[in-house]
Amino acid sequence: MTLNLCGIDEAGRGPIAGDLVVAGCILNSHVDGLNDSKKLNEKKREALYEIIIKNSSYHIVKFSAKEIDDNGISICMKKALLEIMKNLTCKEYLFDGNTNFGINNLPTMIKADGKIPEVSAASILAKVTHDRNIINDAKKYPQYQFQKHKGYGTALHVEMIKKYGYCEIHRKSYKLKALNTLVTPTLF
Repeated sequence: MTLNLCGIDEAGRGPIAGDLVVAGCILNSHVDGLNDSKKLNEKKREALYEIIIKNSSYHIVKFSAKEIDDNGISICMKKALLEIMKNLTCKEYLFDGNTNFGINNLPTMIKADGKIPEVSAASILAKVTHDRNIINDAKKYPQYQFQKHKGYGTALHVEMIKKYGYCEIHRKSYKLKALNTLVTPTLF
């Protein structure tokens, strides 16, 4: 844990459905068991989420599929990063990945979510928030089985789109080769 460091990470940049979630986190005390959220099972992520919330200052930003379609993923990412930096005052910021989306004073580090505790914590906050949202969406749109694929373009998800068309939480600006010849109605 580094004092005065805000770790930032996202979840949901790649899926074809659901929210983009970006989290910033400043740890106020040490939290055991932190790691890249993708390397932790769901039960461990959920438990750590509650511990992180109690032991940090954090800010979470979400963009809907419609906002992503209307603005583009890069604009949404930049807006989220700037909002986090505005709401979490810190000496240093570190974003997981290799691009800072044009924000000059935002350093990046590839795989920081597995190396730097503050970024690991942000990774967990973002992933748990994303997954909770899409599991909630699965109740509204059960035919898509979002709880199984979390919005990613798996074979099951593509089959459900072929069968039912797109729903409100699908990112229509994301093109899938498997759907190139498909003309489907939207459900909203």
